[in-house]
Amino acid sequence: MSDPDARSTRLDGADAATVRAALDSQDPLPGTGGFAGLVDGALVRDVLGRRPLFVEADPDRSGWSFDPTDLRSPRSLPAGTARDPDGDSAGDGPASAERTVWTLPDPDPVAPGDARAAVTDAVRASTRAVDPEGLAVAFSGGVDSAVVAAGVPEAPLYVAGFEGAHDVAAAREAADAMDRGRDLRVVDLDHADLKRAVPDLVAATGRRNPMDLAIALPLYLVAERAAADGYDRLAVGQGADELFGGYAKVVDPAGDDRVDADTVRGARRETVLTLPDQLERDVLALRAAGVGPVAPLLHDRVVAAALSLPGDLLVADGERKVALRAAAEGVVPEPVRSADKKAVQYGTYVSRELDRLARQAGFKRRMDDHVGRYVASLCGEEYEDGRGR
Repeated sequence: MSDPDARSTRLDGADAATVRAALDSQDPLPGTGGFAGLVDGALVRDVLGRRPLFVEADPDRSGWSFDPTDLRSPRSLPAGTARDPDGDSAGDGPASAERTVWTLPDPDPVAPGDARAAVTDAVRASTRAVDPEGLAVAFSGGVDSAVVAAGVPEAPLYVAGFEGAHDVAAAREAADAMDRGRDLRVVDLDHADLKRAVPDLVAATGRRNPMDLAIALPLYLVAERAAADGYDRLAVGQGADELFGGYAKVVDPAGDDRVDADTVRGARRETVLTLPDQLERDVLALRAAGVGPVAPLLHDRVVAAALSLPGDLLVADGERKVALRAAAEGVVPEPVRSADKKAVQYGTYVSRELDRLARQAGFKRRMDDHVGRYVASLCGEEYEDGRGR
């Protein structure tokens, strides 16, 4: 944990000069993959929260850290925020010391041809710029991870799942199609893995709700295996679904009560605004497993290009992620480029097996939040309704 009285610079993800310039100009996308930390006496976190940063929630305490376990009562610094690390000297509460510096752009869509070209250039530049040293790739066989893997042909590919899982089968097919079958390493999961990993993830992330854990567990277990094999960085496809319209609720938002917007672009924006919370969970899970995250599809250049897409380059005729699939043309084989993919918690069977374990332990489905109750029991905690984030 850093000294809250220090008037120094300690940044994760970017250099001080870049962050200073972004503060001066209030540029939300200054050409980085995200940043957080202390610069010239101010705590900052980028507009998408791609790097976690925590402060004390207790107004009587001060301090900050990249790791919530360093603090007595950690609270996330909101994305796009700058803050005095000492909090509010006037005593009106810690949040009053914070100010919004950056907000996510909401540009008008550009012409389809220009928009498609911008995304293609940005995606290819970002994936090819990844340093392969000490790198492995989380690979599920979908277009997101395939595009990332294509940029680093030297890196091994890792997929996790229970026996018969969709993601394992899809990863094998995609790796073979990309002539990367020998690079694929399968992490075969069993119930012991979940029982062991759940308490570790709860401790590292502070998340207790079953959905967060089911999403983070495959990532954590893949990262753990990659770290054991000697890799200290893991490339992921995070951000693609949010930026490029990968969710079913974006296809027909006017008829979908999961979003407030009634346009494809509006619904896509709602999903992008969920990224800070999701990325905090994923980054903390990866770090707890012993690797650092590399997310080329969340680089500012990709974000900027994606935000300018017209709706029919997000979703068209039921096809999602239209512009990203166009960017993948000629980079990954056609069956991989056009493949559909299940959400990771379902494609790996982790959600299903957590439910099975809960029922085997006596937490039946008729009980409210039966899997959440099981999670609490694994962690040696009393179940508290609504406690999990």
